[in-house]
Amino acid sequence: MNMDQIRLKNFRCFQEEQTARLAPLTLLVGENSTGKTSFMALIRILCDTAHYGLRIPDFKEEPYDMGSFDEIAHHRGTRGSRANTFKAGFTYSKKYKSRFKNVISDEPFKFEIEFGQQDTVPIPVRRYIAWAKTRIEETFEQGQLSRVGVGTSRGEWERQVSIDTAFSFDPNHPAILPFFGSLPGLREAVDLNTGEVEFVPISGSPELTTADCRELEKLAFSLHGFLGPEWRPFASAPVRSKPRRTYDPSRPTPDPEGNNVPMYLASMYFHDKRSWVKLKDALEEFGQTSGLFDEISIKPLGKKDSEPFQVQVRKFGGRLRGPRRNLIDVGYGVSQVLPVITELLRHRAPPIFLLQQPEVHLHPSAQAALGSLFCQVANPNRQLVIETHSDHLLSRVRMDVRDGEGNLKPEDVSILFFERRDLDVHIHSLEIDDEGNVLNAPPVYRQFFIDEMERSIWKRQKSKRN
Repeated sequence: MNMDQIRLKNFRCFQEEQTARLAPLTLLVGENSTGKTSFMALIRILCDTAHYGLRIPDFKEEPYDMGSFDEIAHHRGTRGSRANTFKAGFTYSKKYKSRFKNVISDEPFKFEIEFGQQDTVPIPVRRYIAWAKTRIEETFEQGQLSRVGVGTSRGEWERQVSIDTAFSFDPNHPAILPFFGSLPGLREAVDLNTGEVEFVPISGSPELTTADCRELEKLAFSLHGFLGPEWRPFASAPVRSKPRRTYDPSRPTPDPEGNNVPMYLASMYFHDKRSWVKLKDALEEFGQTSGLFDEISIKPLGKKDSEPFQVQVRKFGGRLRGPRRNLIDVGYGVSQVLPVITELLRHRAPPIFLLQQPEVHLHPSAQAALGSLFCQVANPNRQLVIETHSDHLLSRVRMDVRDGEGNLKPEDVSILFFERRDLDVHIHSLEIDDEGNVLNAPPVYRQFFIDEMERSIWKRQKSKRN
């Protein structure tokens, strides 16, 4: 599932309520310190909050250490100007067929969460999901459920929850509220009139019925149907791990800096030859297209898979294949981009990628090749959100869409331009047309890339003088 819209308000540098369009490939551009990384962190927070129910999301998990509530809620810099809450949400508008028979809808699926403060920690104070004419809204006080509001096409109802029976947010327990899970007790309460769950009609609505509960149950199940079992995004750091001359085998656990990638490659090499050959071919195709390397290999330094190994690459030269070189002995850009492309090309990759400056330490032609790779990998089931400062990467994406290279149509690409406005940041959602032209770009967008180009030229000239 891909998100196709993000909403946010009073979140860090974003004061005004605004909406940003997401696509299979979304590129975030703008000056430094305009909230691009915070925006990606928010996507992961939304995924965690929607998928894991009562577990409080970790706002300090790498690679996004967002700090305490005071550092996350929008602040104007004067006494009393910090927002008391901040909120965010996402929309999914593609046609979805639920696990229930004959439930197909073109209506957007909406999720929204609002955070308040408990001590120094952001905690949910309101959570809302809606699909078609069905909705569920929960309100919390000091981390405890205090009110539940529900609605269907027939009406609206609410339930006040006693503190004695309230569900509480537990940062160490991944429980899911029954209203966001299978709704146990709701239908039974209506059917048996036990009095355990009392929903009071509001706005002149009729009494809540079993049929209404079934509609609410479909909505709650649909949340997990939309998200799927493994929806957590992969998030990369802007600087990846330094290469090492030798590696000791260990379990390859995903890591924002890519420390796990050499171990993952070795694991494929030793234990899954078929997958290794497939991944190796894909990596080498990118290496050849980008001019970074022609061949990649694992060199065991012993006879057992538990012994050290090396990662080597080779660059062909004319008729000569050239020597294999240790990863640490070639250009730094190779070791920096290898974790990114490996995660993108690996088997069973996550459906959402949040990548910070994947072009770091790459020359312009390799940056452009990375743009082509993104166009090939991104699709309705694999969403890439990429922060970039590379005009070469962006231009290649535009040209590949224009020329029909890769899998993307113009509507499959979104360019989000982050513009600073005094103490606020405004997000411009830009599109491209069939010719690869950027549509509806504000004047500051074009000036941004002119300034970036001039800065790049100045740096190169200064480097030559030195």
